This record gives sequence, structure tokens and C-alpha cells, in this order.
Amino acid sequence: MSDEAFTDEQAFRGEARAWLEERLDGARPERRDWERTLGRDGWIGIGWAEDGYGNRRLSLAQQVVWAEEYARAGAPSRLGHIGENLLAPTLIADGSQAQKDRFLPAVARADELWCQGYSEPGAGSDLASLRTSAERDGGTYRISGQKIWTSLAREADWCFVLARTEQGSRRHHGLSFLLVPMDQPGRIDVRPIRQMTGTSEFNEVFFDGAIARAEHLVGGEGNGWRVAMGLLAVERGVSTLVQQIGFEEELGQVVRAAVDSGAVADPVLKDRLVRQWAELRTMRWNALRTLGSQQDSGAPSVAKLLWGGWHQRLGELAMAVRGVGAAAGPYDWSTERPYELDELQQLFLFSRADTIYGGSDEIQRNIIAERVLGLPKEPREPKEPREP
Repeated sequence: MSDEAFTDEQAFRGEARAWLEERLDGARPERRDWERTLGRDGWIGIGWAEDGYGNRRLSLAQQVVWAEEYARAGAPSRLGHIGENLLAPTLIADGSQAQKDRFLPAVARADELWCQGYSEPGAGSDLASLRTSAERDGGTYRISGQKIWTSLAREADWCFVLARTEQGSRRHHGLSFLLVPMDQPGRIDVRPIRQMTGTSEFNEVFFDGAIARAEHLVGGEGNGWRVAMGLLAVERGVSTLVQQIGFEEELGQVVRAAVDSGAVADPVLKDRLVRQWAELRTMRWNALRTLGSQQDSGAPSVAKLLWGGWHQRLGELAMAVRGVGAAAGPYDWSTERPYELDELQQLFLFSRADTIYGGSDEIQRNIIAERVLGLPKEPREPKEPREP
């Protein structure tokens, strides 16, 4: 990097830091209001391949700087990241001009929030086996089926849905990518999924004749698999570096817990702490190395394998340094209510799913084997035809 480029980057870092400090000012804004604040000042869509939708367009280095400063400022977790980082790049790549003009400004202003309708019961990592159907009815599609593990479904105004539009089609054939409004009482039912942590970040979504307009079909009928795979290709990028800043903070909490409990004196646990730190640094260097690369088709899968296992091991280590005290917590005898999980207990329980969601480890290894190493695909046993 030249001296001039370094100076520009440092100047932008100061601008980003000052903006965050001024807008947060020790307060914790309501998340929807915060999204609109980001949109008003052009901080949504900074990585889009196009500008002119109310967003400022920044270089890759500036995107990294903004992401780092945002995480370090402790700013609210984003409600609009699915629309900004998944839907918008997909529309820029595959959407019509009318679709871009309709949806991108609303995403950039945070006027509309999005969720993702991909996974289904029995069609999670094996997405091509999905069964949700969409039947053309004049100028609309009527969608029936179920999606699961849908983040932000209760807050979202819209959902992009992968559905089967060709009756009798199988696997990745006959799928289409539809933009569906969520405000359809009686046609769309959202049910929270309670997790081991007691929280409900994910939801089930049931479609019972939900309506999507034909002009909100992206990429043409039957091309949904190609559009969906293009979306997944942009799912990991600068956001990986933001995630690692959060990981660094969690690792610091585990180290402090080890010091407080005296577990840091155990040479085995101390070695595990050092190993976690070294692996986190390696993940960061790998993310920076592959950032923006369009040639390494296995990079997202490698990144997922690395951070999924790392975070799961961190959760296990968090419990190990706490000893038997990790299994219990304060109990309010006056109300006889169960104790609330502390941050490290939540870390352990939530991280049990890290190697499953977002594409299981087995799926990521298959992608690397087939697309990068050129190994033959696993043989698939033919499924029995369904009863008519």
C-alpha cells in the first residue's frame, strides 16, 4: 500500500469513528431507528457494485475499515444486513432495472427489511430437495410450503423465496427466485423457534397461498438455482472480518474468566487459550487474503469450516475454564424462577450449532472436494417417485 493510500485510509477511519461516536454518544438506540440513521447518512450499501440509490460507494479497504470501526464501537447488531448484503447484490447482478429501482432505494433507506426463505425441513444443507411450490396464476404466483431457520422473519417486510415453479421437477431444476411481501395475514404465518439458550433468533414460516407478483420474479422462471447460488457466493466477505472482531471480544472474556478462576495456571488450558488466539489470527489473515477474490470458489467453504469449528471449541473452552461453576448460575429463591444464562453459557449453547447452520461441515467439505480438488461427486441413490 502506498503512503498516499495509507493516509487516505487513516483519514477515513477517523471519519467513520467520529460519526459512530457522535451518533451513539453512549446511548443504545432502538434497532429500527438505528437502521434509518445509517440509511439517512449513506452507510447502507457501501459495498454495492452500483451507487445512486442513496448509498455511498466505498473501496474494499474502506469497507473493511467501516466494518472494524462499527464492531469496535459496539454499535447495534444490524436488522438490515440480509437486504443489504444478500438481496441487493443479487438484484444488481440478476434483477431487472425496474426491480433495482423499486427495491434498492428502500433497502438503502432502511424503509424495508428482508428475510431469506431458503431452508426447509428436510432441505437445509441439501437445498436442492426443497418442496415449497409456486403456481403461476395470471400476473401472480401463489406460494405454498414451509421454510425454517428464517432469521428476522418477524421483523421483515419482505422475503426472497426459492420455490419450485415447475410441477414434477427435481433437484435444482424448475426452481424460481421470488420476492414476497410478508404482510399477508392468513397466507403467511411466522412462528418463533425457541432454542437451547431460551432465545428465538430463528423462525418457521408457513406459506398458504401467499401472493408474489410476476414482475417480482428475479432472473426468469426456472433460473432460481443459479440466482440462489450467486447470492450464496456473496454471503461471506467483509462480514467475516466483522464476525472475527466479535470472536476476539468473546475470546477476551474467556481469558478473563480463566484468570479469575485460576484455570490459566493449568498448562493444558493455557495451551488451548494460546491455540485459540493463534487460530483466530490465522483466520483473519486468510480472510484478508481471499477478500474480494472471484477466483477461489472454495474460499467461502474454507472460511466456514475454520470459524465454525473454532467458535464451537471456544464455547467448550469457556466452560472448561469455569469448571463445575459453568453448569449453574444464580437462582432467585424469592420467585423460584430459573437463573438466566450468562454470556459464556449462551456462547457454549449457541455455538453447538455452528458446524451445522449456514451449510454443514459435511456440505462444505463436499464443495471443496468437488469444485476445488476436482474429485468425483458422491453417488446419489435415486429417490422413490412420489405418489400422485
